[in-house]
Amino acid sequence: MIIGVTGTIGAGKGTLVDYLVEKRGFAHYSVRAFLVEEIEKRGMVPDRSAMRSVANELRAEHGPAYIIESLYTRAVEVGGDALIESIRAIGEAEFLKEKGAKILAVDADRKIRYDRICERGASTDHVDFDTWVMQEERELASVEPWDMNVLGVMAMADVRIENDGAIENFEAMIDGALDALQ
Repeated sequence: MIIGVTGTIGAGKGTLVDYLVEKRGFAHYSVRAFLVEEIEKRGMVPDRSAMRSVANELRAEHGPAYIIESLYTRAVEVGGDALIESIRAIGEAEFLKEKGAKILAVDADRKIRYDRICERGASTDHVDFDTWVMQEERELASVEPWDMNVLGVMAMADVRIENDGAIENFEAMIDGALDALQ
């Protein structure tokens, strides 16, 4: 089974992926890793702005699902259960659905998510709350099929998890979501 993982910034996509890789043996194909490689080839700093810019440029140049198509091809070649993280454009979600893949969405309260991104300290997350909200708003709802539209992708999800509680609750919800997707 191939699952596309989507969700808001800091909602728990990485935690979900780690859990399914460690506990259920899924392989992980990361859009972030794909983009960091491309950004570094261009001599740029891999921050959230560069990620969005390069991702949109690749989608506009090669088609709305280009990145996901590349990762999907790798997953099919390797075989087995796989997660593709993170689906952010409608064209990407449509491609996966056409291939029979499932979409799993994760969300959480905005303040909880900001606190989480501050704690994780990723290079893309060193911003104040107002800047972070502005960055998130740009990713949530574009009308272009190649641009980020996380809310639109989340609306296409087969299952949605609200991750506002303890990690144990989240893991139980992940197990339930996985059962529902099979």
